[in-house]
Amino acid sequence: MADIDNLSIRPARRVDIPALAALFAADAIGGYGDTIDPEALPLYEAAFERIDASANDTLYVAELAGEVVGTFQTTLIVVMSGRGSTTLRVEAVQTRADMRGRGIGERMMRHAIAQGQAIGARVVHLTSNLQRTDAHRFYKRLGFDQSHAGFKLKL
Repeated sequence: MADIDNLSIRPARRVDIPALAALFAADAIGGYGDTIDPEALPLYEAAFERIDASANDTLYVAELAGEVVGTFQTTLIVVMSGRGSTTLRVEAVQTRADMRGRGIGERMMRHAIAQGQAIGARVVHLTSNLQRTDAHRFYKRLGFDQSHAGFKLKL
């Protein structure tokens, strides 16, 4: 595999959908039911179209030697609190298992942080599964504070 210096981070394209599905399907902790089953492809395509059409959402891929090796998604959220401040939310951060520990995740997160700075966001926000203790250490190393408790209600 190519040197990490040749890593590019770019908005995802429709052609990336199978590689993205494979990244999510390989996540043993996520538990979202992701799969590489071809019958599920239309669901991923529909999600991609919705994200791609949104002015506030961007789905990114990290690409190395022509292969998708990571992904993350950002969403801009404008809230009334903080005098109408903007938050950049980061979701679905994944690095291909065989590529972890090479700095890809850091490059993706630094890219997201730079995007937040460029649009004048007050904060970059993310949540992480409580079981992902390695990821928590990673985010703390990048300067994130574990400042809030998160809650979910499955519908």
